[in-house]
Amino acid sequence: MTLPPETPEVVPLREPAGGVPEVVDTPAGLAKVVAALAGGTGPVAADCERASGYRYGQSTFLVQLRREGAGTALLDPVPLPDLSAVGAALGDVEWVLHAASQDLPGLHEHGLFPAKVFDTELAARLLGLERVGLAAVVADTLGLGLAKEHSAVDWSTRPLPVDWLRYAALDVEVLVDVRDVLADRLADAGKDAWAAQEFEAVRLAPPPAPRVDPWRRVSGTHLLRDRRKLAVVRALWEARDASARARDIAPGRVLPDRAIVAAAQALPRTAGQLVTIGEFAGKGQRRRAAYWQRAVDQAMALPETALPSLRGPSSDGPPQPRLWADRDPQAAHRLGAAREVVAALSEQHHVPVENVLQPDALRRLCWAPPASVTADSVSEFLRGRGARAWQLDLTAGPLAAALTSSPS
Repeated sequence: MTLPPETPEVVPLREPAGGVPEVVDTPAGLAKVVAALAGGTGPVAADCERASGYRYGQSTFLVQLRREGAGTALLDPVPLPDLSAVGAALGDVEWVLHAASQDLPGLHEHGLFPAKVFDTELAARLLGLERVGLAAVVADTLGLGLAKEHSAVDWSTRPLPVDWLRYAALDVEVLVDVRDVLADRLADAGKDAWAAQEFEAVRLAPPPAPRVDPWRRVSGTHLLRDRRKLAVVRALWEARDASARARDIAPGRVLPDRAIVAAAQALPRTAGQLVTIGEFAGKGQRRRAAYWQRAVDQAMALPETALPSLRGPSSDGPPQPRLWADRDPQAAHRLGAAREVVAALSEQHHVPVENVLQPDALRRLCWAPPASVTADSVSEFLRGRGARAWQLDLTAGPLAAALTSSPS
């Protein structure tokens, strides 16, 4: 009988080596941090904390940095919005982040533009780790247990509790050590060049374009098949967004999505009718009932020509794949064959499907392939949609063959 391998014991990481540092919130304190970081050696570990779910937007409320020889610094970007001196002091030093795409926009807001990035989450994905959260990757690479109990707290709180600061400091305590282990594994797997291309793509990624009709993301809107009701959703979303922005509160705390959809379904004619809806019966919503009812009234008064479409805004992309079989059976066949190719490459190289090739690029290729399908034309098509060189090397030839295959 073969026994399963033992799970390595994880040693809890409870305290930063240098203790919990004080938060730096003055120009004089920042100058000391800048000098210390400039005198350090090796990469700099970085992390950011936001107040998602509490505040409007994705502002950064704490920046954590750690470098060998400099120790850990916790910077408060509220009184210190310009942190560009940190970037100037570090020059072309590599920044180590976990899930860099989440933190880089916040760093950019404060004048920090890393010249080079190592993303430990992306590295873990390329290596085929089953779990890629920071705690899981720290446990896998170093055998250390990293608590994550404060990951969703309100980081705009001032002063920040010591326990939260300890958590924040520990997030960068061993990040460079994790980076070193993952870098060795990437080299051993022959994936270090892949990783370098991925890291650079994340570093240089432009900010996302503003979403068209963001109100359509209200949960439950897809169940409403009436243009007037959609107009109520839009009006309440806009009223909620304006109030949330003015009060600097997360929109979902101002008015939940379920309340918006409930009002759209009920179509109340007065504030009195509105507060009979369960989602508006609370004290806070009753107090603002007139405000919400005005939004409903505005939507109810719109002429038919001003009502939103049931189908949403037009898109330059293909339709939902579930519709392909009816609209274009050949495209549906191409998509099925192409997905099999990507799935096989994913299994062969132990890389998640979505990292082998961006799903949107694959769908666009299958819906409207080049006039002449060859490995070169497929490669050119995918390159124009952000595919990296390593992805093209893996996928272009097999995808070209799949796109030209005949249905069985």
